[in-house]
Amino acid sequence: MNTQPPAPHEDDVPVTPQALRARYESGATVDELVAVSALSYGTVLNRLREGGTEMRTSWQTRRMRDGQARRNLAARLRRLYEQKGATLAELAAAGSVTRRVARRLLIEAGGRPRTTQDTLRIRAAADAARRRKLAVGLRARYEAGASVPELAEECNYSVATVYRLLRLVNTRMRPQHRHGPARRTRKRS
Repeated sequence: MNTQPPAPHEDDVPVTPQALRARYESGATVDELVAVSALSYGTVLNRLREGGTEMRTSWQTRRMRDGQARRNLAARLRRLYEQKGATLAELAAAGSVTRRVARRLLIEAGGRPRTTQDTLRIRAAADAARRRKLAVGLRARYEAGASVPELAEECNYSVATVYRLLRLVNTRMRPQHRHGPARRTRKRS
């Protein structure tokens, strides 16, 4: 009687959850994993879930496997990443893929993953540009005669924030008026 296990075939997939996940995320379907691992469909699904795999739909798999569609998706994700400062998590959501696949697509499109600090710098620069544009608009309205409290109410900002934005673009401020009853000066005796 032969008690030796059969020699492993070069296409055999190790049956660990991480190995199945890696093969699945690179584009293999569950049916293909069943065929090469000799596990049942349910066991493969359970092992993928154990490995923390985010499952995809059949249309996502088709889109992922189609060469031109994959290149188009990779190019779109790279544009989002480089021009809009999107994170890998945002790319994954935009492409309906996992973060790992989004990273792989980014690299395939010629992109270079950046550090968290680089992403924060890009976003801070975009926020600064947006604030400056807002401040220029507030300055124009202020110089046209609007008061700071009016501007604050229109923009739904605090008065202090409006003052800060106006100072950001070096607005020449009008003298502050005292609101309320006029003060009487006391006569000295």
